[in-house]
Amino acid sequence: MNHVKTALGRLGELAIEVPSWAYGNSGTRFRVFGTPGTPRTVQEKLADAAKVHELTGLAPTVALHIPWDKVDDYAALKDHAAELGVGLGTINSNTFQDDEYRFGSLTSSNEAVRRRAIDHHFECIDIMHATGSRDLKIWLADGTNYPGQDDMRGRQDRLAESLQEIYARLGEDQRLVLEYKFFEPAFYHTDVPDWGTSYAQTLAMGEKAFVCLDTGHHAPGTNIEFIVMQLLRLGKLGSFDFNSRFYADDDLIVGAADPFQLFRIMHEVIRGGGFGKSSGKESGVALMLDQCHNLEEKIPGQIRSVLNVQEMTARALLIDTAALSEAQRAGDVLAANAVFNDAFYTDVRPVLAEWRESRGLPADPMAAFRASGYQKQINEDRVGGQQAGWGA
Repeated sequence: MNHVKTALGRLGELAIEVPSWAYGNSGTRFRVFGTPGTPRTVQEKLADAAKVHELTGLAPTVALHIPWDKVDDYAALKDHAAELGVGLGTINSNTFQDDEYRFGSLTSSNEAVRRRAIDHHFECIDIMHATGSRDLKIWLADGTNYPGQDDMRGRQDRLAESLQEIYARLGEDQRLVLEYKFFEPAFYHTDVPDWGTSYAQTLAMGEKAFVCLDTGHHAPGTNIEFIVMQLLRLGKLGSFDFNSRFYADDDLIVGAADPFQLFRIMHEVIRGGGFGKSSGKESGVALMLDQCHNLEEKIPGQIRSVLNVQEMTARALLIDTAALSEAQRAGDVLAANAVFNDAFYTDVRPVLAEWRESRGLPADPMAAFRASGYQKQINEDRVGGQQAGWGA
């Protein structure tokens, strides 16, 4: 057990950014569901996120989505977040909900549409200055549904030009992270469908541009941990959007479908210097959730999510790297695989409970939330008004 506690000494370096939109209403293509206690304002979203951090100690920052989280005074919002005990993190742009973007945004052949999309990102950068945020994250719904619908190469050229203009607007300590997605809502081709396209575009922009990897945005059978390794090797992995999927981009609780995959991903993150501090410097890789809680309560859903990442990180830290290297050099396939399995099947939950208690946190954050009465209180307080959600 001593070696377990030694390995878990690095757990204090783990920080997971939670998304503001996870606390709002969400649903399927057919229906967005309302729930009691759902935030009506970004301030109420921050309060719910602060509760997650209070109980877990794992979620010190909250990502915002513009215009979903638009306010008149972002400096005041930053101060409000600090009073609640959290900071404002990644600023996410939105060019996928307006009619004008029907045929694309940054890739559109219509110069006026591209101009509007670029100006929206300029607005996001201005918000970053006010909030102190480091990262501007861009996910595009741009693409086509039918062969011949548009010139795919021309769209890549327009994307590069648009991104360069946005990139040039970044502050000295700000970064651009470009997310990719295999498909949806474009079904013939998506303009940024894979890590290679995102890598090529960010490489052309410069050293402040990185790739964002969403764990749900891949074709079935894709070896995601290989992509993690490669992007870390190339110095271009900027951030994660952690979630889980069974069929497509399901945005389920991270680790729900395949906890072993999450374990393998975290091994490569640690192995590649993407976790915590390396040689006294922060890795620069942001670990963030991107999930929707359609059926389950939202705050417990986020608590469960950050705890899942913590547990698989703890197990990945338990890998006996010396024994693994020795087995790999010897070509001992079964021994090397056994090192992985031994770490993965170690039940770290009792040790994590002790770790939390030693830091003044509840041993069981889920039970602590249920006992807190917080959900009952917000159900009673948040009556009336418009609940936040997709498009709200």
